[in-house]
Amino acid sequence: MQERYSHSEVEQLAQQDWAARDVYRAQENLTAADGSLKPKYYACSMLPYPSGKLHMGHVRNYTINDMMARQLRMRGYNVLMPMGWDAFGMPAENAAIKSQVPPAKWTYDNIAYMKRQMQAMGLAIDWSREMCACDPKYYKWNQWLFLKMLDKGIAYRKTQTVNWDPVDQTVLANEQVIDGRGWRSGALVEKREIPGYYLRITDYAEELLDTVKNGLPGWPERVRLMQENWIGKSQGVRFAFPHDIHNAQGELIQDGQLFVFTTRIDTIMGVTFCAVAPEHPLAQHAAQQNPALSDFIEECKKGGTTEADLAAREKEGMPTGLTVRHPLTGADVEVWVGNYVLMSYGDGAVMGVPAHDERDFAFALKYDLPIQQVIAVEDKNYDTTVWQDWYGDKQQGKTINSGKYDGLTHTEAVDAIAADLQAANLGEKQTTYRLRDWGISRQRYWGTPIPIIHCPDCGPVPVPEKDLPVILPEELIPDGSGNPLNKHAEFLNVDCPSCGKAAQRETDTMDTFVDSSWYFLRYAAPNNDTAMVDARTDYWMPMDQYIGGIEHAVLHLLYARFWTKVMRDMGLIKVDEPFTKLLCQGMVLNHIYSRRTPQGGIEYFWPEDVDNEYDEKGAIIGARLKSDGSQIQYGGIGTMSKSKNNGLDPQTLIDTMGADTARLFIMFASPPEQTLEWSDSGVEGANRFLRRLWAFCHQKADDLKVGMQQAQNWSELDAEAKRVRLEVHGLLKQADYDYQRIHYNTVVSSCMKMLNTLESAKWADTPASHAALAETTSILLRVLYPVVPHISWHLWRELGWADQHGDMLDASWPLVDEQALIADEVELMLQVNGKLRGSLCVAHGASKESIEQLAAEHKSVQKFLEGRAPKRIIVVPGKLVNVVG
Repeated sequence: MQERYSHSEVEQLAQQDWAARDVYRAQENLTAADGSLKPKYYACSMLPYPSGKLHMGHVRNYTINDMMARQLRMRGYNVLMPMGWDAFGMPAENAAIKSQVPPAKWTYDNIAYMKRQMQAMGLAIDWSREMCACDPKYYKWNQWLFLKMLDKGIAYRKTQTVNWDPVDQTVLANEQVIDGRGWRSGALVEKREIPGYYLRITDYAEELLDTVKNGLPGWPERVRLMQENWIGKSQGVRFAFPHDIHNAQGELIQDGQLFVFTTRIDTIMGVTFCAVAPEHPLAQHAAQQNPALSDFIEECKKGGTTEADLAAREKEGMPTGLTVRHPLTGADVEVWVGNYVLMSYGDGAVMGVPAHDERDFAFALKYDLPIQQVIAVEDKNYDTTVWQDWYGDKQQGKTINSGKYDGLTHTEAVDAIAADLQAANLGEKQTTYRLRDWGISRQRYWGTPIPIIHCPDCGPVPVPEKDLPVILPEELIPDGSGNPLNKHAEFLNVDCPSCGKAAQRETDTMDTFVDSSWYFLRYAAPNNDTAMVDARTDYWMPMDQYIGGIEHAVLHLLYARFWTKVMRDMGLIKVDEPFTKLLCQGMVLNHIYSRRTPQGGIEYFWPEDVDNEYDEKGAIIGARLKSDGSQIQYGGIGTMSKSKNNGLDPQTLIDTMGADTARLFIMFASPPEQTLEWSDSGVEGANRFLRRLWAFCHQKADDLKVGMQQAQNWSELDAEAKRVRLEVHGLLKQADYDYQRIHYNTVVSSCMKMLNTLESAKWADTPASHAALAETTSILLRVLYPVVPHISWHLWRELGWADQHGDMLDASWPLVDEQALIADEVELMLQVNGKLRGSLCVAHGASKESIEQLAAEHKSVQKFLEGRAPKRIIVVPGKLVNVVG
């Protein structure tokens, strides 16, 4: 065994051995030595986007997973830890535009580099199950299931409102609209109505909601609440305002009924206007004869299409000149066009009750619309000039100015009004959801082609199953002028599968959330060319532990749950929910330094290029550049980011100090769920610990090799060895508990304490002490192995223990010796008349009488009782003795 620890040699040897023996390949139905079936455990990290390099957030995520997988394998589980690539999406197209390299080449190059980084981290990944979203063998099944959904009516085609960049001639995702402008061109974004494909996730809304509210105990409460709010179940009334408005052909528009949905039907007598979306048929009809309204509607098309966009936008409107009738009073109600009303939500119209809705209140004040109070709260005075929160209170309020409904509570008014509307065939109670059907059409190139062919005669025709996959050409380079598939004749032009005439392929591709909605199922059944999943999926699913960032708490997890339920209903899988437990790891933070450039931009600086300035309490208050001493601004700590020059390439750390150092620091610095602040001194401390561990094993190598062969006769141990066993087994017991609750930072802390104990012990040169030394050191190496697998594996082999007890990869998890936790002596606090006067050491299991005698004879008792005999002695077993005199 060499004297000095060389991380590069140790890690290279370990990884070469693991790769040569293919030690991480998982198999189904593995049996233990006794012939029993091993329990399975499927632990999986959310698959990464191949952006180019791993970041420290990746390292943290995968190390958490790796620790779990390795420790459970030692405990006898059959463990699966796979990996794949979320390889489709806009970043590859943007890179292609910039570098003039096809997205496919950029993606595959990045995957190769990131895979090498993962392997350098020593992760226990079964690479035989690797999947890549842009591989036709994978996305074939996206297309196959889409066609099955289309056949069952779960997938359907309809017109959708999208963000359109008029300069780049492309649709933008909501997150690509910044302050109403395209993120790349800077052009004002327009709303456009275009056809697209949707999935009926709303059909599963109630099941999705019920499970997330009442099931999934292994999920964080905040994630469950986020999903519950996103699904957004509301119970209210959908009703119609009748009207006699006809279109140019003399037909009643929408059959003479303007429908709205409200959760506050108790305020219906306070309606003073209705607002419709700019795309609503009534708005479009009114605009034909009103140029000003037409211009206003065109202006409304600019900006984003999300609820968040609308909430941030100043509420604006314009009257249409049309009126509808109040369904209960028959009074005329003005119809306005509002820029805050979305056609894609509900019926694209809302009732305006300014007196009891804050948004409507502001709108009414702005446009001088009537405000009619219809809800009163005792001892509260209504003021039509200032909004007060109680105006919207439905718990305390009762109806007023509402005719026959006066004096009713919210519940009473809802029941009465809903009954009258239903009797008039104008409305009924209804449950709605904030959740909307999932639009999967993207007018982008780098994604799964939607398997549809458009025929002039037959319309949209599904691609026959035998012709799947529809392969995406990989050689194209986007130029920013729209989807290049529209110009690629070889892909575009095809014969209609139905009639044989000339037709064209659909050039929209699928939302990349489709790719990530079921990849974890494919890990269980890789390389099956004839089926999407198979019996192996039934073995591994549901996943036992899913690990990923909180940023995926809503959409990805919701879509994955929906996709699982669809596949269940099609008989493909047997589980209702995909993920039994969920862990959302915290972000990795680092210091941020910047200053304004003369042009008004922001320039960021790397932390290593900066000298900090501190106040008297040691807090950073400023910074200067090392290069020239110029003052720069300290921006606190924030998420590691390339754009802010505060990220850290894991490869640099692996090269300089080793993967084990990176793993040890990132696991020790913070509990997995909490944010982690980067610390160079902490990294150096982790490396020092590993060097100490190596030095200790090198120094004690001979005794450790001999000790492992000695019979473990603990009755012959001296007091020092017994003390070491007591402390190490006590720390093992704590580490057991911490592994189970995924408190990996305290697992590392226990290992550090073990090493301190082993180093400081005065070991006797006896067979029994050598055996105790070997036993306790082997406990340390096995508890530490899931954290730092390379050095632990290497030391285990160097000490000859692999030959005697098997490779560290499958070494049995150490068991706590409860007898070792029983000390020969117990130290009790000694009190005299209730005051602490020292301590008393007694033999373990000493009788009450013997403890009383030892206490009475103690010098401190004699001193403070001045020789008097004690009146009584109180013994609290294992804790204290109180002598009363």
